[in-house]
Amino acid sequence: MGLFDMFKKKDAEPAAPAAPAAVAAEEAVDVLCAPVNGRVIKMTDVPDPVFAGEVVGKGCAIWPDDEIVYAPISGNVTVTMGHAIGITADNGVEALVHIGVDTVDMNGKGFTGYVKQGDTVKAGQPVIKMTRADIEAAGHPDCVVLAVSNTAEFADVQLTAEPESTVAAGAAVVKVVR
Repeated sequence: MGLFDMFKKKDAEPAAPAAPAAVAAEEAVDVLCAPVNGRVIKMTDVPDPVFAGEVVGKGCAIWPDDEIVYAPISGNVTVTMGHAIGITADNGVEALVHIGVDTVDMNGKGFTGYVKQGDTVKAGQPVIKMTRADIEAAGHPDCVVLAVSNTAEFADVQLTAEPESTVAAGAAVVKVVR
């Protein structure tokens, strides 16, 4: 390496896309907030037998009105999969946000992540942008599932929003009962 080589500009890492602004979240202990704006449905009405059977956990789903997905709780990002994110709160609640049904088949196409595994997030912080047109073109429903993946560790997980009601991202929709 020559003397002046150390002053050469190194190739920069590609910058993460800029995230939109956070939304106000009705954050409280053992409360999960809506990850998107849209119409709430019971978990049992999700058009997928695994989610509808509450195999992954209890919670709800929302038919989205737009494309930004927000953190439903504050905590540590434990997993990111393009179409899904797992967040563990300090109190042990594990939230899974899964965008669409069978969207794993899309191999990340149509999803832009704003956070990575190991990041700390606040409820209402943008975590993923989905492109609904890509999900539709792939032939998948775009409902956004919100599940407490460690449901078995609690007395119950209850839907607190009225089914078929419209909610804003950040509104309280699920409560964990200890």
